Amino acid sequence: MNTIAFDPVEGSPIDDLIKYAIAPRPICFASTQDKEGRVNLSPFSYFNVFSLNPPICVFSPLRRMRDSTTKHTLENLLEVPEVVINIVNYAMVQQQSLASTEYAKGVNEFEKSGLTMLASELIAPPRVAESPVQLECKVREIVSLGDGRGHGNLVIAEVLRMHVQSDLLDEKGKIDQVKIDLVARLGGDWYSRVTRESLFEVPKPLRDMGVGVDRLPESIRLSTVLTGNHLGLLGNVKDLPDQEVAEKILDDPEVKELNDAFIGDPVSRRLHLHRLAADYLDRGDVEHAWKLLLLA
Repeated sequence: MNTIAFDPVEGSPIDDLIKYAIAPRPICFASTQDKEGRVNLSPFSYFNVFSLNPPICVFSPLRRMRDSTTKHTLENLLEVPEVVINIVNYAMVQQQSLASTEYAKGVNEFEKSGLTMLASELIAPPRVAESPVQLECKVREIVSLGDGRGHGNLVIAEVLRMHVQSDLLDEKGKIDQVKIDLVARLGGDWYSRVTRESLFEVPKPLRDMGVGVDRLPESIRLSTVLTGNHLGLLGNVKDLPDQEVAEKILDDPEVKELNDAFIGDPVSRRLHLHRLAADYLDRGDVEHAWKLLLLA
């Protein structure tokens, strides 16, 4: 394990490494305007949602590393405290990147990137028409973290209105996580794309509390086959299953064959049952896995 100290004066490798480590980060494609009505569009990956009631997003325009000057987005927000947070998906990721170019103040990044301005309903700055989700926000507060190189400015923005492309909503009114085709920022020039192949679900902890890994039988908890993820799934049950549950699986052809193959060799039998249980856990079948592990 390498330990890296941060030098607040000279800077250090942490400045770059932290962007590789804390990732992927959603992208806030912020559209703002100054008091003269000049529009700016710029992406920020230091961004996330921090409250639901009221809905609050926070993003941070950092001071430039080379000379600690502030970005046009921040200057605009100090004049007109309104912003549209436009969510970036794969279809617009290259145009988003182009908009990050440091054009001179007054240059319209909508025009430079080829994106379409769409009038907002409650605030002055325009939305990005191509964005799958657009959040009209008022700025509640800007918290300066300093005036040196790389110092952040936390823009606390309250969402007043949300616009979602209709074809992204399923029959329950929720956003289809595959259709929206989101992208996220990593370190350096790297991005990630949320595809069907990269998606997986993690069941939320039970409202009435899972038993926890500490209460799993020692033979399961100390298994050389099961991973931490497997143990987490097994510990997310309300009660530990009893041996009667395991006996119901004895007629399973695969289990019967395994039992017959390792008669007189309980160590190998246990190892193979754990491997089979791990396969079921990888597929999300916790009940089947528990039966196999109790047999072991």
